[in-house]
Amino acid sequence: MRVAFVQSAPSLSRRNYSDIVNQVKSHIGRADLILFPELAMNGYMLQDKLYEDAYTLEELEELKELSWEIDIALGIALKDKKVFRNAALYYSKGELIYQHNKVELPNYGMFEEARYFSAGDSFRSFHTSHAKIALLVCEDLWSAKLHYQLHQEDPDVIIVLAASPARGFEDDKLLIEDQWYSLLKSAALQCDAKVLFINRVGFEDGLGFWGGSCVISEDARVVHKMAKFDERIEIFEIEGLR
Repeated sequence: MRVAFVQSAPSLSRRNYSDIVNQVKSHIGRADLILFPELAMNGYMLQDKLYEDAYTLEELEELKELSWEIDIALGIALKDKKVFRNAALYYSKGELIYQHNKVELPNYGMFEEARYFSAGDSFRSFHTSHAKIALLVCEDLWSAKLHYQLHQEDPDVIIVLAASPARGFEDDKLLIEDQWYSLLKSAALQCDAKVLFINRVGFEDGLGFWGGSCVISEDARVVHKMAKFDERIEIFEIEGLR
């Protein structure tokens, strides 16, 4: 299974949609699945702009059609009836086959997601032609409750879409990177699953996002890793999957 990781720097704009469509089109025939980070369609620090820039599922028909040729997983600010969701969508074979609404909405320090989004209240894995997949959004992976649910679901692959700001600069390392990689490896070991982590880069309102997207094997080895702070697209072969 070939997976394209789009370690992007989305703007606070609906212009991201056309960029994403073009990136999907350019990877048809080159990858089986293409991944985009948390809120890749909108940018992270939306605040009141959410009321103008959030999408409805009906606006995403082009992605649905493109998924006949390539599976697509991406993060989006979604209008869901009377509320807004920080959601992860997975398209395949011309259908939206799974929507995960972020459960753990951080609301401390630089984060104020719970002020604007409504939290999801459920989590499950789902089947694709490639694998049984679990799809999470950023802070979800920091929840002990969801770690337990992950183990119960027994996925083959855990996909984590993130928009993690850089924090904890210490000499030649980044503390938040070490913390994230510990969590990712723990999830891989607990579930005997591969973990695909896609994190954004770029800057918004003084926040810098660090990237470092990666693939973790079932035995917690980092088998592929992308550069920090660098906007790029890379395709990795995920062994053991169709």
